[in-house]
Parts: sequence; structure tokens; C-alpha cells
Amino acid sequence: MFQLGCVSRVCFRNEILSGLTVALALVPEAVAFSFVAGVEPLVGLYAAFMVGLLAAIFGGRPGMISGATGAMAVVMVSLVADHGVEYLFAAVVLTGVIQITVGIMRLGKYIRIVPHPVMLGFVNGLAIVIFLAQLQHFQFSTADGGMSWMSGNPMMLFAGLIILTMAIIHYLPKLTGAFPASLAAILVVSFLVIGLDLDTKRVADLASIEGGLPIFHIPMVPFNWETIYIVFPYAIILAAVGLIESLLTLTLIDEVTDTRGQGNRECVGQGIANSVTGLFGGMGGCAMIGQSMINVNSGGRQRLSGISAALFLLAFILFASDLIEAIPMAALVGVMFMVVLGTFEWSSLRIMRKIPTKDAFVLVLVSGVTVATDLAIAVIVGVIVSALIFAWEHASHINIEQQDDEDGIRIYELNGPLFFGSVKNFLDLFSPADDPDEVILEFRNSRVADHSAIEAIDTLAEKYIRAGKKLHLRHLSPECRILLHKAGDLVEVNLLEDPIYHVADDELA
Repeated sequence: MFQLGCVSRVCFRNEILSGLTVALALVPEAVAFSFVAGVEPLVGLYAAFMVGLLAAIFGGRPGMISGATGAMAVVMVSLVADHGVEYLFAAVVLTGVIQITVGIMRLGKYIRIVPHPVMLGFVNGLAIVIFLAQLQHFQFSTADGGMSWMSGNPMMLFAGLIILTMAIIHYLPKLTGAFPASLAAILVVSFLVIGLDLDTKRVADLASIEGGLPIFHIPMVPFNWETIYIVFPYAIILAAVGLIESLLTLTLIDEVTDTRGQGNRECVGQGIANSVTGLFGGMGGCAMIGQSMINVNSGGRQRLSGISAALFLLAFILFASDLIEAIPMAALVGVMFMVVLGTFEWSSLRIMRKIPTKDAFVLVLVSGVTVATDLAIAVIVGVIVSALIFAWEHASHINIEQQDDEDGIRIYELNGPLFFGSVKNFLDLFSPADDPDEVILEFRNSRVADHSAIEAIDTLAEKYIRAGKKLHLRHLSPECRILLHKAGDLVEVNLLEDPIYHVADDELA
């Protein structure tokens, strides 16, 4: 079913150390996303463990890290607030079933329709979201229960530790590649803070991560149509958000590692992970681009790194909560800031004036929508806008070349696709009153794409009939003829002179 992917001691060491680095970065993220969803921290930590473990085992992208994510957490807020956490568990189980179905039906391949400007916008927007998420750690709780920004010495110390973390991550690989730079930075800064007893924010200030093993737990909800009516819309959205983020992250990791993952298998893997997580009291999740980039940059390329990260996280919960809670937040924020710098496509700023204006617009739009809403909506908006721009541009590409044969029959050779966007321009190209009694419309260089095109041909034929003239169609492709047959006998079609498609006679003769 799967392979760990390592055959050497060096590989095992790199994968395990990368997994440890990722596990340390997973803790504050899982706790923070639990608060976003309105559930207990352990619900997010259990999700990070189980989704991370099962997606690493069954998923289609070795080296990619999965866990509780903010994109899915924001969808859960109203469900938890209105119906309680048990309905969330039921929705997560159903989410997994939907994702497995998508994978079995091999629909993961449709991630290929996402245009490159949308991918760039997704990556840039996500980098901005990760950066903005770290800003909350620059705040502290006040006596009245509010939040206030750090200032003075606390801010100087916090910022200084972040800069030290980032410097270690940047410069250590120039000296040696034997140890993951992110893990080294976390350890150095942690020893410094603990050894000097520096007064700075630590993981314990977020919440306690101590707990036991996840326990099998069937969601305590009524098994009736009312429950399905409540959870199904959330499950659909969660499944879509999870798969979009996972498949886009898979594509990004493919590019970074110059390898290729399996999209449909990833859909099934994410589905298995979510269904099981919902049955063990977890909030569900999907691929995490930030942690995935940490893993890849730390040398993690195989399934072992994802499995190690999940197992280390469970070990933290069971045995080492005190040690993990002592880690300074500045070290983890510094790691995430380096992820932001590595994730953002800085080249997109240099090429902004060199690429077509429409692509630049889509890139900026997707980035903005990602920051303002969530990744799934941003990608859907980007694909729709790109498709509309494509349709608008190709609508103006349709044209005709006119000639008369020796029998006085006028031949119009149509160039360009005939579809919903081009039908208006298509009809404007003809003037039946000025044409001879017989007209041939040549489709050698054109294609009938949809029902709007068929209706346009029907409308044009009616104009020629009212003018007492005949319209013939020639060199229709097999796909075009199928569309016309399905629509019924709309126009008189002359295919006698069709040497390519070998149709024997007039369809209305």
C-alpha cells in the first residue's frame, strides 16, 4: 500500500529530524485553529495527529504534511456555535466520505484546470495569510480580558529572538546540511530562553497540550434526516476546501521537488484521514502548505517524515507537554516567517509588468480574495474569472472568408470556435438579403461547441429561409454533428462534398 521511501541511514535521519521540526511547528498552529473553530485545543491536536498520520500513509504526495488548518476551521465556526461539537464530528466523518468518493471517481485530475496566475495568487495570498496569523503572537492578554500589542523591552526581546531564529535558519545551511536548520534554530533559541530565564511568551501561554490517547467516539447526534440536513452543507464545503487546498499544495510540492504526486490517491487519503478523525474526536483537516514547506526545506521528501511528525506530536501530548509548552513562541514565529519568505513567489512581482494585464489582474485578485475570505473561494473565483476572460477574448476571434464558386454559390469559410461567447459576433457576420440563393457555411476551421452555437446556427438558417434562400453546412466535425443530431433537424446540411468525414448524403434531402 505504501513505502516509507528510505533505504539509507542518512535518509532515515533526515526524515525523522524533519518530522520533529514539523511537529514542533504543528503545536501552536493546531491550538490556534482550535480556538478559531470554537473547540478545545486537544480537538485540534488530535486532528493534527490523526490527519497527519493517515494522510501520510494513504495519501498521494510523500513529504506533504496534513493537519488541522485555518481554511477548514473558519467553516466550522457556525456549525459548532449553533449545534455543538458533536455535529462537527459527524460533519467531519461525512466530509471524509465525500472526499473518498471524489478520489474513487478520479475527479482529482481537474486540479489541472487551475491556471498558473491562479496558482501564483494562491501561493502569494497564502503566504500573506500565514504572515498575518503570526501577528497575534505579538499581543498579550490584559487584565480586563482584552488584547494589547507588545511594546518596550518585551517587544524588543520577542523581535530579537525572532531575528535570531531566522538568522540561524538562513545561515546554518551554508555551514552544514547535516542537521535541519529550523530544528536547530528552535533548539538554540529554546535553550537560550530557558537557560537565561528570559521573560517572553511561550507555548504554555496559548494552552496546555497535555492529554491522553484519542478514544473511539461515535458522534452523539440523532441518526435521522434532520441531522443530515444540518451537517451535509458543511460537509460539502469542508470537503471542497480540504481538497482544493490539498491538491494545490500537492502541485506546489511537485514543483519544488521536481516530482509528481497522485491527485486522486490524495483525495482518498484525505478522506480516510477525515473520516477516522471524526470518529476519534478530531476537528478534521487537510494539507498544510506552511508545514509542508518546512518539511521539504528540512530535507523531508518521503512518507516517513509525515508519519514521524504525527507520532512526535502524539508523544508531545502524552509525555512531553511540559517541555513543549516551555518553547518560546518567538522561535516558532521565526520559523513561520521564514516559511512566508520561502512561500511567496517574489518572481511574480518582477514579472507583473511583463505578463498580460489579465493574468496580472487574476494574480492580484486571487491573492486578495485569499486574504479576505479563504483559499477555496479564492481559487474558484480565480478559475471563473480566468474562464470568462478566455471566453471574452476568443469571442472576438471568430471571422469569415468569403468566395463564390463557378455555380454562383457563395462560400463562407468560418474561422474560430462557435460558442456562447462568440454567437453574437457570428450572427453579425452575415447578411442573408445580400447573398445569392445558395450559401455554404464551411466549418473546416471552426467547431460547434455548445447549445448556444446550435441556436445561433438555427437562427441564421431561419433568416435565410425567410429570405427564400438555402443554407448548407459543410465539413462539420463528428462532435459537431453529434450536437446537431441531439438538438434535432435544425437546418439543411449538405455534406456531399465532405471528403474528410465521409458522410454520404444531405441530412434533410
